[in-house]
Amino acid sequence: MSLFVKDRSFYSKLLHIAIPISLQGFIMFGVNVTDTVMVGSLGEFSIAGVALGNQFSFLYQVTCFGIGAGMSVLTAQYWGKKDREAIGAGLSIIMKIAFAVGMVFLTAAAFFPQYIMSFYSTDLSVKVQGAAYLRFLSIGYLFLGLTTMSIFTLRTVGVVKLTLLTNGVAFVLNIFLDWVLIFGKFGAPRMGTAGAALATTVCRMVEFAIVMIFLFKIDTRIQFRLHLLLRWDKDIFQNYLRNGVPVIVSDIFLGVGGNMISMVLGRMGAAVMSAAAIANMIYQLVMVFLMGVSNASGVITGNTIGAGDYNKVKEYGKTFLVIAALISLFAIGCIQLVKNVVFQEFQIGGTTVQAFNVEDSTKLLASQIINTLSCIAIFLTISQILTKGILRAGGDTRFLMIADVLFLWVLSIPLGFITGLVFKWPPYIVFFFLRIDDVIKCVWCLFRFFSWKWIRDVTVRSSTAT
Repeated sequence: MSLFVKDRSFYSKLLHIAIPISLQGFIMFGVNVTDTVMVGSLGEFSIAGVALGNQFSFLYQVTCFGIGAGMSVLTAQYWGKKDREAIGAGLSIIMKIAFAVGMVFLTAAAFFPQYIMSFYSTDLSVKVQGAAYLRFLSIGYLFLGLTTMSIFTLRTVGVVKLTLLTNGVAFVLNIFLDWVLIFGKFGAPRMGTAGAALATTVCRMVEFAIVMIFLFKIDTRIQFRLHLLLRWDKDIFQNYLRNGVPVIVSDIFLGVGGNMISMVLGRMGAAVMSAAAIANMIYQLVMVFLMGVSNASGVITGNTIGAGDYNKVKEYGKTFLVIAALISLFAIGCIQLVKNVVFQEFQIGGTTVQAFNVEDSTKLLASQIINTLSCIAIFLTISQILTKGILRAGGDTRFLMIADVLFLWVLSIPLGFITGLVFKWPPYIVFFFLRIDDVIKCVWCLFRFFSWKWIRDVTVRSSTAT
């Protein structure tokens, strides 16, 4: 069997899904860069405070991703069978769940932000900056959750350009609002890190409005209507518990694990946390196309399983793995190129400008961490395409739950604590151990992939609704 699919329609569908999602990733990256650079001009404590505050938000985001991705395992296969009723019932369920979870995170961030920040850092200045950021970010959680549920479901039926539109609008708006609110332009108060959070919250509201208008007024594939929110399909929910909840558990434990990793880095000092934040930002920039391919692999795999063509599923899966490997090789070169440019100073109108106002020692730390990321890039990409794309769409969610939880919590986090906080090894070595779970998980999941045991039709026709 050839490593590359010879069917042109496969590549057409892949690009149709991957390109808009990748462009969306670039836009989201642009939003993050805008926040990081503008906040970065305020100094290392502001960068660290926002980076650590975002870890709590990241925990909420991955919970939402788990809720939405868990249902998308089902809806992708339902779309392969053209079962719109089941897709609508699934969306109704996860929107209710996301709203309830959003209220919990909103309450915590709005009323207990300093308590939350104390988990991440012992530095008072960092905690103050992070708490201000969280408080103004909290209201946006509800809008983010409902938007995420809709977008995940729409992607499984081939609607991908909508998110590109919403993120494009949010990107332009975010740049303007960041400039106004962080630095106090047009008579607005100079809010600093809180201004960055408020700008993000406003953008979340705008994104929500655009997606809801499309979902209820324009979309013709799902044909979702407001009255469907009152339904609760028991069969779909039970199927979701069997096949979708393991995805939620995986993503939550990964999110909490990511927070534990940030706690290790945060307690190694503001300079280390700032360096890690800069390194991760550069890595996300060059790996953004992987996000599109990963999402496309999940949608195409799920649709094909739903249609019952298992031979194509195997053929497509091998091609996705080769594409992931090629992406990683390209990414390594880009990472090194960007690393050498991002810390340089530029002259604009006679003024010296640099992206990050940090000490030379912090720049060196960031460079070392970037080198570590380059060394494990191929493992990260293949692990991503398998765990978040192919195997998940195949319904192998329980196996992935074990893999995600086991290697992170038994290896990465303990090794990170020991090497970083006990032995106090160099940050780039600590960072490697904090990401070693992806290296092992890559090999583990490759064996699973070639066993073909992950290919399962998990759909069930809805028949009972209340």
